[in-house]
Amino acid sequence: MIKARFKKYTLNFKQASGTSRGVLKTKDTWFLILNNGIETGIGECGMFKGLSVDDRPDFEEKLQWVCKHIDLGLEGLLKETLEFPSIQFGLEMAFKSLQSEYPFELFPSKFSEGKDAIEINGLIWMGSERFMKKQISEKLKSGFKCIKMKIGAIEFEQELKLLRSIRKDFSAKEIELRVDANGAFTPEEALDKLKILSELDLHSIEQPIKQGQVDDMAKLCDLTPLPIALDEELIGVFSDTKKKALLQTIKPQFIILKPSLVGGFAGSDAWITFAEQDKIGWWITSALESNIGLNAIAQFTYQKQSLLPQGLGTGGLFTNNVESPLEVIQGALFYNEKKSWDLRQLNLNNL
Repeated sequence: MIKARFKKYTLNFKQASGTSRGVLKTKDTWFLILNNGIETGIGECGMFKGLSVDDRPDFEEKLQWVCKHIDLGLEGLLKETLEFPSIQFGLEMAFKSLQSEYPFELFPSKFSEGKDAIEINGLIWMGSERFMKKQISEKLKSGFKCIKMKIGAIEFEQELKLLRSIRKDFSAKEIELRVDANGAFTPEEALDKLKILSELDLHSIEQPIKQGQVDDMAKLCDLTPLPIALDEELIGVFSDTKKKALLQTIKPQFIILKPSLVGGFAGSDAWITFAEQDKIGWWITSALESNIGLNAIAQFTYQKQSLLPQGLGTGGLFTNNVESPLEVIQGALFYNEKKSWDLRQLNLNNL
């Protein structure tokens, strides 16, 4: 018989991090712990306030319900938590952890054995021009070959200046540049801005306009000189029929999958299947989870064998993250088998 409980945990940013939705100083997450009397499994429900579709008043109430009805098993619980994608992800992770030989090896591979790595993009947070320049310089020195810059918070001209300064020193062959607008452009101005950005040999732009404007986004994807990646647009699309219809209507060049926001492994797999049917590219991104969630996403991502750099966070953004074997070397995420997991600060008792 499986027993379940959950624990809320607040991650503290080392440095306040700017997004188009404001400045983040903390990030709440919820750990789901399963125990069958012999083994223990852990999952992370990384609901993202202001972004997740399950950012709703009854979130913890649903988690309590899940713990009380854990005997329904994974399949039954996934059906009952359709509108709570981050809980679905936590459940998938926790059950996989419980059934694994090692609780943190969910998808055994060369990555989890420390024999191979995942190339990732270096993320540049929004802020003053000086702050963003400093981050860019640090990422390049650290060996990143792909940089993702969030835009839409400072003046567009300043952002262009920053991007031009990178392109002046590094060609598109040397450094792949991605930008993420987080829906900062209006439909009226978006195409003109994309034309200007396309002159900088960028790889792609994420979510140029706010999600939910399907006709405008479809038009933009049809006319764009710069590949568009859908991100927030995928949030809250639950049924396979609607997922398929959305991709066939908008016809984006790429989609970006955040397992915490799109229903975990199963939700991500569904999007990947439909994207590949329509020859749409994709990559996977973490969404400010702790190292527990990041580890699960990284192992899931590795087995997909994508050739693109992935958007996996480094785990180094927080002052009180869980100590883990994950580390970033030369722009790639590694699992260092010589390092061990340390969950003491979570006070999870028997884990």
